[in-house]
Amino acid sequence: MQLITLLPADRYVIVNKTILTETDKKNLINLYEPIIGYSAVSLYLTFWSDLDRLELMSKDFTHHHLMSILKCDLETIKIAREALEAMGLLKTYVKTGDVNSYVYELYSPLTASEFFNNPILNVVLYNNIGETEYNDLKKGEQKININLTGYEEITKTLNETFEPTSIPVGEIKERTTLPLNIISDIDFDFLMSSIPKTLLNPKAFTKKVKELIINLSFIYNLDNLKMTEIIRSSLNETGNINKEELRKNARKQYQFKTGTLPTLIYRNTPEYLKEPLGNNSKKGKIIAVFENTSPYEFLKDKYNGIEPTPRDLKLLEYLAIDLELTPSVVNVLIDYVLKKNNNRLSANYIETIAGQWKRAGIRTAKEAMEFAEKEHKKSQVKTKETKTKTNLKEKAVPVWFDENITKEEVSLEEQQELENLLKNI
Repeated sequence: MQLITLLPADRYVIVNKTILTETDKKNLINLYEPIIGYSAVSLYLTFWSDLDRLELMSKDFTHHHLMSILKCDLETIKIAREALEAMGLLKTYVKTGDVNSYVYELYSPLTASEFFNNPILNVVLYNNIGETEYNDLKKGEQKININLTGYEEITKTLNETFEPTSIPVGEIKERTTLPLNIISDIDFDFLMSSIPKTLLNPKAFTKKVKELIINLSFIYNLDNLKMTEIIRSSLNETGNINKEELRKNARKQYQFKTGTLPTLIYRNTPEYLKEPLGNNSKKGKIIAVFENTSPYEFLKDKYNGIEPTPRDLKLLEYLAIDLELTPSVVNVLIDYVLKKNNNRLSANYIETIAGQWKRAGIRTAKEAMEFAEKEHKKSQVKTKETKTKTNLKEKAVPVWFDENITKEEVSLEEQQELENLLKNI
């Protein structure tokens, strides 16, 4: 595929391939935004707004129109568009020329039920927002069950109420969704040839089963050999693949290999918890490092590229899963504790501070940094330290504390720490 540069003068039209409702807007914000960020959701809603009164097709627009509406550059729009494409919300076509022309096809977001039953989106949403918010969202979508004991149903059927007639019906617009856009290395010919024909029904690999296999391979990083083993253990007596068993066995295999499920320690902070772009100060750049690095990679970098120990990983799991701290807050905590505790991750020490941050409701890197600075200043006042002790204390705090980072001249040690934090930007 050739590289096509997006320009403000490039034209586009929106074609609606589905039926869009107010519930779709709610699902976009509650379910999709924590994964793809506000920019992508804003772009989708802008495309929706661009449609005509019948919500069939838009008039011809330039991409400068999008830049004006969204107040962002074309690179941000392109990244947002690609996020929508990957999530199955948008299809894009282009015709090149002196001015390129784009056709954007809009597709429905999944319903809440479809979303929570999707093996990929379900896990990613949980990891991005944490158990509490996830359970609150899921609870809000549960069905209401009413006890109908003693009641008799008297609902009329269609043929009891209306006379049959013959009305010509043309092609009617219907609700349409796209599958997630995942590039998979799974070879289904290999899977079929690797399982004895006496065990496998030739029709076992239905479209739905193939989609599930691709999704599970993505979530749990499974290759063809591992997937073959999992499929063999998920066959029923008729040689078909039990989808629930397939999910369960994939999860068990991952847990056996890693000791845990995929978690936030391998993921970055979701877009909606990040600071707005444009803060190019030293502190702003440090915040960007905390926000755009997973706790696993951050700790590995702190160890100069050495893999964190199983004990360290277990501690990160506790912070991310049990305490539901966001990835950027975990990173701030790691940086703070390593500096304060002579470059050691003491479980008791870090859990004490983490519990305090959890009770304070800290969700972002900036909040964590400000809270740490505030608590440090309070401790200095309480202990009434001498000038000498204070100077020693200042060396035992991170470089991003205000008293260090705002000084015109910093020590060689502080300069080195700042450079190490910013080297991946």
